[in-house]
Amino acid sequence: MIKNLEQIKRLISNDIGIDLGTANTLVYLHGKGVVINEPSVVAVNQKTGRVVAVGKDAKQMLGRTPGHIVAVRPLVDGVISDFEVTEEMITYLLNKAQKSNKKLLGPRVVVGVPSGITNVEIRAVRDATKNAGASEVYIVEEPMAAAIGMRLPIMDPVGNMVIDIGGGTTDIAVISLGGVVRSKNLRVAGDKLNNDIISYVRSEFKILIGEKTAENIKISIGAILPGDEPLEATIRGRDLISGLPREVVITDSDIREAISQSINTLVDGIKEVLETTPPEVLADVMQRGIFLAGGGALINGLAEIIHEYTKIPVHTALDPLTAVCRGTGIILENMEQYKDVLITNKDELPPKK
Repeated sequence: MIKNLEQIKRLISNDIGIDLGTANTLVYLHGKGVVINEPSVVAVNQKTGRVVAVGKDAKQMLGRTPGHIVAVRPLVDGVISDFEVTEEMITYLLNKAQKSNKKLLGPRVVVGVPSGITNVEIRAVRDATKNAGASEVYIVEEPMAAAIGMRLPIMDPVGNMVIDIGGGTTDIAVISLGGVVRSKNLRVAGDKLNNDIISYVRSEFKILIGEKTAENIKISIGAILPGDEPLEATIRGRDLISGLPREVVITDSDIREAISQSINTLVDGIKEVLETTPPEVLADVMQRGIFLAGGGALINGLAEIIHEYTKIPVHTALDPLTAVCRGTGIILENMEQYKDVLITNKDELPPKK
């Protein structure tokens, strides 16, 4: 016996959560969990205007394409920079997620976006997702979704501090009673650290390396605090003086020096949010600690350095990469409970009587 409208909707359409990230896009399918984790990259054939590849296949092409094929990232700093390509990417992901279980109506979709984005940017996400085949689209801020994904008591009158370090942006938010008390959005995240490494290698070793090489070095030997033994990696690139290929050995201390400025900016942003947080909420944060989510939370020594500067306990989510995506899934499964955390455009609110 069907009891309410929610159950009817579930029977005729899929529930899908999307963490629309600058570096990676994750998709949650109701009943299955996180089913897709693909890089936010699309390869386009400029001669025909057709999409050649999306996700992992397209990322393999970054920096390796002929003149007429361009591998692009349609999201910059967490917001849509190329509407048509983003639409193609979301269409591909929705179809892939529903491959074995397509239903009568288009899916209900909850999309995670960075905090502090404008109404125009929210409308772009909503329109791109609707055009990709969604029947209903709901928008939630990523730090809120991450907090829900980590099962924090965000609906209680208790302060929760979440730092979501993604590819394009870092969201710092203090949440209480289902709303954001204080927040800050920084353009210092994974991509910025990659660029720092590229600049450092160019200036110190006179070698030009690509974005993918920089990311691999960051993941393999990147550490904010020195370990017991130095870490080393071999990098290959183009010698800027001779123009010929060259390889050098780079250490974790080089990476520390390269990203130190960005890490300082991140810590300053956290301190800025703490300075403006109401004292009662701050007392809760001091007791409960700061929670890290996103791929940046996996950088060795980051939790320790934040604890050293703030003197507040720092906890990293069990699976920080999927925290936002899991949160969108929990919202879909408990829509009535979490409807107040969703973003509504001012022009979409019902008129006052």
